[in-house]
Amino acid sequence: MYQFLKFFWSRNIPRWTILIIDLFISAFSLTLALFLRFNFEKIAEPERSNLPKIFALVLSVRLISFIISKTYKGVVRYTGAKDASRIFIVVLGGSIVLALSNIVTFYVYSIFLIPFSILIIDALVTMAIMISSRLAVKAVYFENRNPEKQKTNIVIYGAGESGIITKRTLDRDAAVKYKVVGFIDDDLKKSGRSLEGVFVFGPDKLQKLIAENEVEAVIISILDISPEKKNNIVEKCIDLNVRILNVPPVTKWINGELSFNQIKNINIEDLLESDAIKLDVEKISAQLGGKVVLVTGAAGSIGSELTRQILKFNPKQIILLDQAESALYDVEMELLEKHTKEQVEVVVGDIRSRERVRNVFRTFKPQIVYHAAAYKHVPLMEDNPSESILTNILGTKILAEFAVEYNTERFVFVSTDKAVNPTNVMGASKRIAEIFVQSLGKTSKTKFITTRFGNVLGSSGSVIPRFKKQIEQGGPVTITDKNITRFFMTIPEASQLVLEAGCMGKGGEIYVFDMGKSVKILDLAKKMIRLSGLTEGKDIQIVFTGLRPGEKLYEELLADSENTLPTHHPQILIGKVKKYDFDDVAGKITDLITLFWEQNNAEIVSAMKDLVPEFKSNNSVFEKLDK
Repeated sequence: MYQFLKFFWSRNIPRWTILIIDLFISAFSLTLALFLRFNFEKIAEPERSNLPKIFALVLSVRLISFIISKTYKGVVRYTGAKDASRIFIVVLGGSIVLALSNIVTFYVYSIFLIPFSILIIDALVTMAIMISSRLAVKAVYFENRNPEKQKTNIVIYGAGESGIITKRTLDRDAAVKYKVVGFIDDDLKKSGRSLEGVFVFGPDKLQKLIAENEVEAVIISILDISPEKKNNIVEKCIDLNVRILNVPPVTKWINGELSFNQIKNINIEDLLESDAIKLDVEKISAQLGGKVVLVTGAAGSIGSELTRQILKFNPKQIILLDQAESALYDVEMELLEKHTKEQVEVVVGDIRSRERVRNVFRTFKPQIVYHAAAYKHVPLMEDNPSESILTNILGTKILAEFAVEYNTERFVFVSTDKAVNPTNVMGASKRIAEIFVQSLGKTSKTKFITTRFGNVLGSSGSVIPRFKKQIEQGGPVTITDKNITRFFMTIPEASQLVLEAGCMGKGGEIYVFDMGKSVKILDLAKKMIRLSGLTEGKDIQIVFTGLRPGEKLYEELLADSENTLPTHHPQILIGKVKKYDFDDVAGKITDLITLFWEQNNAEIVSAMKDLVPEFKSNNSVFEKLDK
């Protein structure tokens, strides 16, 4: 019997068989309609005499309508809402044709061939049986493929539109072995109600629901959920030792429909996101629309996202400049799927090459520059100070000077929170670059604007990808210090704020982004371990390795002697920083760059400290230069 069922379900029923079954359903429905019309008593005249004509006419109309609409060609076990709608329309259309033929017979023979009451009953019964029989086959098929006892019980958090769509997505996917045993919703008015056969409970019933039904996973399916609320739900679920899945925003659904493959384990990035950023779209559009825009470091995490964001505002042309060939090619291929080659120009080049940069400005004459290219890894730059001044300082200097020479309107410099009270070479090099562009802006028409922010989630070399890899490998998870903290922001958030700040700047400002609360890295690691279904100390260990050269325990967005002024955007502040005279610093910066050729790290760092007095090395061989 099992082998027969397996054989039966593995094959599609021939289409002609379904057509014949549909005709039998039509004949049965008409018969039932006649009996109902006459209260299951003897059929009266003239209907009894006209039965052959009635059946011939009804079945002919049904056959023709089924063939034209191809209702018999659908795969029955995958019947969905669209199939049911088509059956409804086809049967209704056939009944309307029968009603019209009834009117014709009345005018010709002064008699209704089929009473209208029979037509109405027949239409309703035909629709009901055709649709319900298909759904019954579908239910039996899915039960055969996915028996109830083999399913994993889950709870959907959110009983709104998104929650219902999530349940339907699970129900229609034969490969999904999940059974929804309940909805949880914060709206207490919904408690006790049933949605598609599943009851809604309040948040206080979550623990009981999980315990009584052996729930293994909770799917968070709430539209426009705030990060704070999502964090609260996740904390509850972690404490209850269940997996947490997440439904993506509607904008990421495929063709407007949710797929089960899009419902994934929740990521730590989802919990560190801030509230949606409100941009001055009109102002940014007016600035970028129809302009030639140059983005340096375009193959990097921030640079590539900047290009995506900028292209939304329809620039005339965007130039992607980077020396990372493979990564730049990947970004180019991505952008050319949606944009033309004329709008996206890719340039492989080194910002430290004066002639290469000159050619870029001479050829494309960019009106706006977003400078994101930089060396950013603290320990690497601590060991290679000469490279930091060549890229972060000389590269910025070359770009800024050509921006002035070729009358660039705006130059937006992407800096870092590590430039504040720097304790490492990388941060000090970015601070010196800030000083150069800010002081140069005093002597030119080009508006130089600097933006500072902390760590971006998911960028290459950042802590979260490293923790993920360590957890996948079974640990240990390595942390430099148990007290270390960092600010985090998503790549799109940072890029959007760069655009907003670049738009509002009048020249000379250093904009500081509100990064929210700093995150303790130890707490971050513990949460990532728990989200992976592991237990710290049992399944995986956390090991403290000590601060790396140049690292701080915590980052600052402003130096102690600085303060900030608000702007119209709540997440962007203006840093009141010390301003330098260009003539005073230009020569010193040039002298610093020439030290590259001597390759004496001590001399290089000593010169950097002269330029940036607040630069005090931490956990570094260069601490001796501070004594």
